[in-house]
Amino acid sequence: TYTADDAPTPLQAIVTRPAGAGPFPAVVLIHGGGWTGGAPDDMAPLAERLAQQGFVAFNMAYRLAPGARHPAQINDVATALDYLRAHAAALHIDPTRIGVWGYSAGAHLAALAGTRLPEAQRPQAVVAGGLPADLRKYPKSPLIAKLMGTSLADDPAGWADASPVTHVDAGSAPMWLYHGTWDWIVGVDNAQLMHTTLSQAGVESTLYLISGYGHFATFLWSRGAEDGALQFLRRHLMP
Repeated sequence: TYTADDAPTPLQAIVTRPAGAGPFPAVVLIHGGGWTGGAPDDMAPLAERLAQQGFVAFNMAYRLAPGARHPAQINDVATALDYLRAHAAALHIDPTRIGVWGYSAGAHLAALAGTRLPEAQRPQAVVAGGLPADLRKYPKSPLIAKLMGTSLADDPAGWADASPVTHVDAGSAPMWLYHGTWDWIVGVDNAQLMHTTLSQAGVESTLYLISGYGHFATFLWSRGAEDGALQFLRRHLMP
């Protein structure tokens, strides 16, 4: 369990380890669910696959909207990263080799971790699928309204702060972005914008597009994207 400074109760994570003594690289998994739902169980198959590939998977929970609003969720991710580094020996991980992988709302938080957090707290690599890179594209979204507790018109600065693309700088974490071209929930233009913005800042970014896949199909059946993401994580976390 781990507890953010501004959180009323502890949160739980499921840790899946490879065989052996380590130290291993770690990957924090962040589930989707529109910031209002979902659970670590959604990422359990991916956690098992990561462990088979030699990573410690830290499959985390975070506070959900509307009970908790931005920045509570990214604060929980920051706390999880701090927890991993503080307990590296007990978890058999290398605290200098930590990645983050999220899908949908989880991708949003993963991308914020790689851009918005102070550089010392950022992960060394980010995988983000179905990423809502700029929340301002969706001023009428009821899910974003629950996350923010405000409208875009009333709080443009807050919505910008919650948008990963606005925080990209030369110190942002390298990213592997994957997205279905038929995603009508989170448009593929989000991933394209994030990729372009990272590249212009001199940050390594890979954009993997899955032709004809929508938002949920990409999460459920994107084996090729997962394979590419694992190669990316091995390159950055298994030198």
